[in-house]
Amino acid sequence: MWIYIVRRTLQGVLVLFLVSLTIFSLVRSLPGDVIMTQLDRAAALSKEDLARARQELGLDRPVWQQYGTWMWGVLHGDLGHSLTNRKPVSEELGRRVILTFHLTILALCLALLMAVPVGIMSAVWQDTMADYLGRLCVIIGLSLPDFWLATVVITGMALWWHWMPPMGFEPIWVDPVQCLEQLGIPALIIGVRLSAVLMRMTRSALLEVLRADYVRTARAKGLRERVIILKHALQNACIPVVTIIGQQFSVLLGSAVIVEVIFLLPGVGSLTLDAAMLRDYTMVQGAVMFFATVMVGINVFVDVSYAWFDPRLRYR
Repeated sequence: MWIYIVRRTLQGVLVLFLVSLTIFSLVRSLPGDVIMTQLDRAAALSKEDLARARQELGLDRPVWQQYGTWMWGVLHGDLGHSLTNRKPVSEELGRRVILTFHLTILALCLALLMAVPVGIMSAVWQDTMADYLGRLCVIIGLSLPDFWLATVVITGMALWWHWMPPMGFEPIWVDPVQCLEQLGIPALIIGVRLSAVLMRMTRSALLEVLRADYVRTARAKGLRERVIILKHALQNACIPVVTIIGQQFSVLLGSAVIVEVIFLLPGVGSLTLDAAMLRDYTMVQGAVMFFATVMVGINVFVDVSYAWFDPRLRYR
């Protein structure tokens, strides 16, 4: 098993290297740079001043040299400094990442609370009214884009109830009530689509497991149906569900970026969007590398967790 973990970790490192090359190339392919962006709101500078400003930011060096300097810092835990405010990127991400983690984890918990019970009921009561309602919920959840739902919800709350979520952010360990007031509705909006995907997968996986021979044997031995479903069938049915959670986590983070901007939440998503608009290369690169590292870590964790759900699995 340890050999498998090491191999998956090395594969993850290779993925992160390719991500670093891709994002470094993409941000520099955008028209303009941070100097020209700032000039839109400042007086025109001479060519000498422009050259001096680019030299101070290191933008006059060859691209390969800029990449080498940045990667050398990343390998030593230094993501560089913002090109707009000269603050360390890791410090800015550290302040914002707490909110993004709160939002994504709360959205995942809400999605599981909605998806798993409905998926179980749809599988157990197949082709009944409960099953039809569950499948209808899946169709509705998959049909609602996050940005549209967030816009409709925040507009409806403002026009009809004259209420808006509190601005700012308080961690759950500081003020749990205010944290839920601030992030409850955004997390619910993000969790709707994920819950639809998980609901469909839970139903399909559980239906397949309930037709297995060992389930029929458990029924023949006289075990209660609730014990068969919750103790024997559901654990094996969780394997594809966990896989989907790992695959959908990137979608979850992408949705968090959109929802943070709409609800004016000071998270990593809004920070990344602002940095991209200002051509703050190092900030965008640091944020993307952070998201990529989280995704690689989650995928490795999901692959290793299969052995807990099904002890018959052996890693090679």
